[in-house]
Amino acid sequence: MCRLFGMSSAPRRTRATFWLLDAPDSLRDQSRRDPDGTGLGHYDDDGTPRVDKAPIAAYRDRVFAEEAREVRSATFLAHVRFASTGDLAARNTHPFLQEGRLFAHNGVVEDLEALDAQLGEDRALVAGDTDSERFFALVTRSIRAHGGDVGAGIGHAARWIARHLPLYALNLILVTRDELWALRYPDTHRLYVLNRPPGGHHGDRHLDHSGAEGRMRVHSTDLTDCPAVVVASERMDDNPHWRLMAPGELLHVGADLRVTSRIAVPDPPEHLLGLSDLRPEAAASQSAG
Repeated sequence: MCRLFGMSSAPRRTRATFWLLDAPDSLRDQSRRDPDGTGLGHYDDDGTPRVDKAPIAAYRDRVFAEEAREVRSATFLAHVRFASTGDLAARNTHPFLQEGRLFAHNGVVEDLEALDAQLGEDRALVAGDTDSERFFALVTRSIRAHGGDVGAGIGHAARWIARHLPLYALNLILVTRDELWALRYPDTHRLYVLNRPPGGHHGDRHLDHSGAEGRMRVHSTDLTDCPAVVVASERMDDNPHWRLMAPGELLHVGADLRVTSRIAVPDPPEHLLGLSDLRPEAAASQSAG
């Protein structure tokens, strides 16, 4: 399945080094399916959003994903994609950018014609072919309709999809220059949160997170003496305080690093899909790794 990683150290800007594909030897094992794209989003000092991404369609793109990239930001968003909808192209690679916000998704939404009809003129926000970017456009539309309230917009968009469209999962992370939101829905895929004090669980260590099977690694010496909140699709170190988010839970990390959460999507999906219901490529994307 796709790997999600979001982190906030707001209001402090910190440096972090990302390897979007670490341990390349394990990825070349014939028994494992290669990712289809990697991407990293962050914000410059002046608040300009930056997205660095590529499909894994050629050796040069694999080199892009394996090389270390050091960035400085108060919020970070990284994604390793296993394609379910849309071909291998940069326009279909997460994170996506709309109206200054960055977004990444793990899951599948079907009946895209109905979703396009709901988007109306906001379909113009979508540059690629994926269900994920369409979902983001619905979130963006809903944020606007709720006067800029990001949490309300996410909840409204997710509830609409849960009522009207077939879905497998809607796990997402959305960041702005100094805030982070994450949604787990329903219970198909896991999504974890870690409130990390300065120095981590032991009090004197930098951050060094590694995903399973070499999918992603993140390192930050700044977090030896700075707190952070991390959201990820898997526990990425041995810290015992990783918490599995509840189904339907919407988490918000504020500009002061204060964490709040609520159940934003309380009801089960009207049309929940299982793996056997998905197209073969979509099923592979949700069960890989």
